[in-house]
Amino acid sequence: MENNHIDQQFNEASKLSEEPAVFHGFEKVWGKIEEKLDQKQEKKRTIPLWLPYGIAASLVIGLGAFYFMNKNETAQPLKPVIVENTTTRGPVTRSEIAEIDSLTKKNIQKEKKIDKPVENLAIHKVPAPVVYSTVVPSPLHTSASDDVMPDQKRQTTITGNMNDTFTEKRFSGQRKDTNTVKNIEEVVVTALGYKRKEISVTGSSTVVSSQNIAPQTTGYSALQGTAAGIQISSDKRRKREIKKTFDNINPGYLSNNQIMIRGAATVNPGNQPLYVINGEVRNGEYLSALDPNKIESINVLKGTSAAAIFGSRAMNGVVVVMTKDLSRKERKRLEKLEKEIGKEKQISAVPNNESYDDFVENPFELTRSQPLSTFSIDVDNASYSNVRRMINNGQVVDKNAVRIEEMVNYFKYDYPQPKNGEPFSISTEYNDAPWNPNHKLLKIGLQGKNIPVDQLPASNLIFLIDVSGSMNEENKLPLLKSSFKVLLDQLRSKDKVGIVVYAGSAGMVLPPTSAGEKDKIIEALDRLQAGGSTAGGAGIELAYKLAQENFVKDGNNRVIIATDGDFNVGMSSTSDLKTLIEDKRKSGVFLTCLGFGMGNYKDNTLETLADKGNGNYAYIDNMQEANKFLGKEFAGSMYAIAKDVKIQIEFNPEYVKSYRLIGYENRKLKNEDFANDKIDAGELGSGHTVTALYEIIPANVKSEFLPKDSDLKYTQNTTSKEFGDELATIKFRYKKPDGHKSREMSQTVKNVDNRITSASPDFKFASSVAWFGLVVRNSELIKKKDLSDVENLSRQGKSKDEEGYRSEFIRLIETYKTIQK
Repeated sequence: MENNHIDQQFNEASKLSEEPAVFHGFEKVWGKIEEKLDQKQEKKRTIPLWLPYGIAASLVIGLGAFYFMNKNETAQPLKPVIVENTTTRGPVTRSEIAEIDSLTKKNIQKEKKIDKPVENLAIHKVPAPVVYSTVVPSPLHTSASDDVMPDQKRQTTITGNMNDTFTEKRFSGQRKDTNTVKNIEEVVVTALGYKRKEISVTGSSTVVSSQNIAPQTTGYSALQGTAAGIQISSDKRRKREIKKTFDNINPGYLSNNQIMIRGAATVNPGNQPLYVINGEVRNGEYLSALDPNKIESINVLKGTSAAAIFGSRAMNGVVVVMTKDLSRKERKRLEKLEKEIGKEKQISAVPNNESYDDFVENPFELTRSQPLSTFSIDVDNASYSNVRRMINNGQVVDKNAVRIEEMVNYFKYDYPQPKNGEPFSISTEYNDAPWNPNHKLLKIGLQGKNIPVDQLPASNLIFLIDVSGSMNEENKLPLLKSSFKVLLDQLRSKDKVGIVVYAGSAGMVLPPTSAGEKDKIIEALDRLQAGGSTAGGAGIELAYKLAQENFVKDGNNRVIIATDGDFNVGMSSTSDLKTLIEDKRKSGVFLTCLGFGMGNYKDNTLETLADKGNGNYAYIDNMQEANKFLGKEFAGSMYAIAKDVKIQIEFNPEYVKSYRLIGYENRKLKNEDFANDKIDAGELGSGHTVTALYEIIPANVKSEFLPKDSDLKYTQNTTSKEFGDELATIKFRYKKPDGHKSREMSQTVKNVDNRITSASPDFKFASSVAWFGLVVRNSELIKKKDLSDVENLSRQGKSKDEEGYRSEFIRLIETYKTIQK
């Protein structure tokens, strides 16, 4: 269409139409442009993406500029509703006006079909230019783009000077009269591009190559396996590779043609992951029917990384499968998907805001100058599950998150039950230290007495739950609720449960209620929602107050705090919380700390609370861990049989030149504190095991780790042989759960020359766990750091492993080896 012809139509419409001075031909021009572009789209012509926008923008700008250049700088007053045109044109008949009006009406009707209603335009008197905006369908909004951005529209902006006040005007075809002269200076058309919103998440993924799938099998039976490892084929190399990439990243294992992604699916164990095959969402049956020979790669995503790409459907993880011989459309879709996954992998390496207390590992001590070593027992196991979470998510492990004693004590060992009415038994074993040649290792083990559940005293439990905004994540409050339901299953009608929550302030949600009213307690839990700041100190005060008001004499009185540890309102500093909890432990109420979440997790806060509050501490990273700590180990976690348990060992310088305690850095005590009943120490639960390791440099061994000796003038430097083959004497002190005076036990250890090959499975496994922790911490006090040696020793100590925890540790070593490459 020629420019003059369009200009003529605009002026004719301006003269005789009842519309104000905004040209009606604008919509018609756009309608024709859209029609032309739609015709081009139907013909499937291949044109550059920018060309239609460029043509449309150029035409409108040119037409508008040409039109307004022909108008006088100031318009003359006209009759109402008629806009004066200063350009002289020929006469126009009424039929032509009707034709233009008809086209305008059709365009308006097209606008009404848009999903979003046509918006009102409110115009006010302003001295500055006013922007008119209308939304029209994009000429390039085709079915090909619908899958990606179905709601995108093009925005057209018209700018002009308005010096008078106009009434509200709709673009819906309704007309209102005006006596005001309007002068439009210019028309600007802008095409807005798409801006991608950056997403900051943390997650993990792993890729399985098709060569790792046995070609002789059909469907996904090629990937069937057990918790101990996936059995793929007789090819050991292939089996090892698939373990590293699929099972040992800990996405889970396949059984009966089913996939479960650990760490994500375990939040809701009954749900299946999302299957995306060649860029399309498919079901598990479709995946099972695939020929493994046609699979090119398998990409496993979990955590927030999966959710960021696939939304809420990916809460149980995503299995992304790409096959060979893809169509062009499928390849384009997959290329886009792979870019998204690649970005999420890069983002996952961003440092987080988790907090851990710095500590330096225990040094070697000279026996002649310091023959005594004293420490409090520690039954916490949070460090192991937290480190496991970091490794499984592909994160860099913070060395201060690695507390050797908690990793070792995560596992149970085959120690004998106590006799003669004592609350625990004592076991020792002396053998080679696997990480330093010629060094020795002394293992000390305690076994708490097992009390049958029906003989356990009545419980008064107060759930103290963090419902602040930081808990609003799938692996925090939702996992917390599911974990407490596991605990409720262990309780009896005579046990009582109360619920206190805290966010910006603290409040009681449920007064102490019989555990027999399980539905009522669960209903209270399910109503909890996260939001607000975190007044942890106020919550602790209220929870202890409620526990004391409902105190059960000779019973189990305990506050169970569940949080990510991020206290930021009121009493929030570690020192203030330490003082508060030390005061509260005098009430006779014990404490259990349960940590949840990642990213802003405050391990140092929860560890302080547990250490100073007659308590224990666990980190719940999935439902598997909740079932272990609150289900299988419920009695040991919730019922104390001894408190303030201390250990003091005296080494004989005749056989021990130097020694060091492995771990327990924040549990060391002064030697004089051993017999001081005012000094707090750890508690031991029903059926609990506690293990401690001492590395020893024998008297006849020269070691590079031996501390420098000083010649002492007044201290006797001679050794005594009157104690025969005694290597050391170990003393234990403890109180009854409701007692105030401690009792003492002792046991001697003989000097024997054993080799690691003759060690018990428990000795081998406990030392392999400690060894792994020392490697992850990058200890400067060990020579051998080969993870393959650690793995071999742990396999020798695996033993029966009925619950599979030791097998899981072996897979964790393999996963960490893969990450380090």
